Amino acid sequence: MKKVLCTAALFFLFAACVTKPDIKPYTWEDDLHQRLLTDFSRTEAEVKDYIRKYIPDVTDEQMRQWEASKALECMTLDGEKRYFRNAAPNLFRVDSACYKIKAAKDGVSFSGSEKVNIEHLPEVIASVKKEGIPIVAPKRMRVTYTLTVDSNAVPAGELIRCWLPYPRQDQPRQQDVKFISASEPDYAFSPEECLHSTLYMEKRAVKDEPTVFSESFEYTSNAEWHNLKPENIQPYDTTSSIYKEYTAEREKHIIFSPRMRELAAKLTVGETNPLLKAKRIFRWVNDNFPWASAREYSTIENIPEYVLDNHKGDCGQVSLLFITLCRISGIPAHFQSGFMMHPKAWNLHDWAEIYFEGIGWVPVDQSFGVPTFARNADEEYFFLGGIDSWRMIVNSDYGMPLVPEKKYPRSETVDFQRGEVEWEGGNLYFPQWDYHMDIEYLDN
Repeated sequence: MKKVLCTAALFFLFAACVTKPDIKPYTWEDDLHQRLLTDFSRTEAEVKDYIRKYIPDVTDEQMRQWEASKALECMTLDGEKRYFRNAAPNLFRVDSACYKIKAAKDGVSFSGSEKVNIEHLPEVIASVKKEGIPIVAPKRMRVTYTLTVDSNAVPAGELIRCWLPYPRQDQPRQQDVKFISASEPDYAFSPEECLHSTLYMEKRAVKDEPTVFSESFEYTSNAEWHNLKPENIQPYDTTSSIYKEYTAEREKHIIFSPRMRELAAKLTVGETNPLLKAKRIFRWVNDNFPWASAREYSTIENIPEYVLDNHKGDCGQVSLLFITLCRISGIPAHFQSGFMMHPKAWNLHDWAEIYFEGIGWVPVDQSFGVPTFARNADEEYFFLGGIDSWRMIVNSDYGMPLVPEKKYPRSETVDFQRGEVEWEGGNLYFPQWDYHMDIEYLDN
């Protein structure tokens, strides 16, 4: 009998070995490949279908020319040419001739945030000049943020770990943060010194049901504007910790390559005043790199170099280019991000801050840049030393550790905005979940 039991045990052990799925160990190379396949999801036929709405007789020769100029973004993956998911719309933002064709057909209009700021910026400037303080125009908001993991994205019973964005409480222009509720009874806020502000929760997956995490809070966001004058900028104390840290290189996107050093020198040649240097850089980036929808930052080796190569950039990309050129030029600068919260126009958003001796840190929104509606010099350079009231600051740097620590690489390895989700078996990438924000604008 004992021999029979041993034989049976060996049989079941053997069966378990041959039927157990072969789980491939995690590698970043495999992860990156899947991320690229997600971003580069369009076929040439799909891209041409969009282009024909504006250029009905588009030719293969034109396609190759746009690809060569980087106006039409594509790459070869698994032996197949694949186009970036927003390559076709971006073509009409990046290529000047295509832009004119689309503008002639569709017209040109202000974005939702521009429509708000046409009236808002003059009010901010007037308030700062009247009150004599740089932080004005408070806007109070109540926010419910929800992250929903798809049904069966994780096996039933497995624990899902979730990090949600939460407004920072260490920023002068962001005040009176009030936590209201969370979807789970147990939650944890990141410590204030963490440069990504999060609310952390856990929940077990249920078969055939989405896993929902949510939080509600209130906070007050203020505009900030500094009426900067070159004569008010003092020489830097180059021995200070601020100067040393924020004029240094930082892996992996703030790199002082020979190309970047040469560009910074060219842009600031003959100028010694930090404000006038920053203005030259700000204007040059504004004039040469139109906004375009961006592929995931985690798939880009060096973002500022990518902007130079591809002649375009979204908010975070042009901000990192601006920051890098400022640091090379001896102007302390750092990354800041979260959300733009303009009524009917909220979205993920990134910007920068730069430091002037005698004044301190001031905001710079490179992608808002020089407003097309600017009516005077104050409005023209408002976003160099200023920012509107409609913001939520979540991050004071990029690519820093989350608290508690994440086991697998983040979906967004640079920024932190939409949230992050993982389980024991791996990271949950963006196609496996969705996010939404409900904003109530309260009386101040």
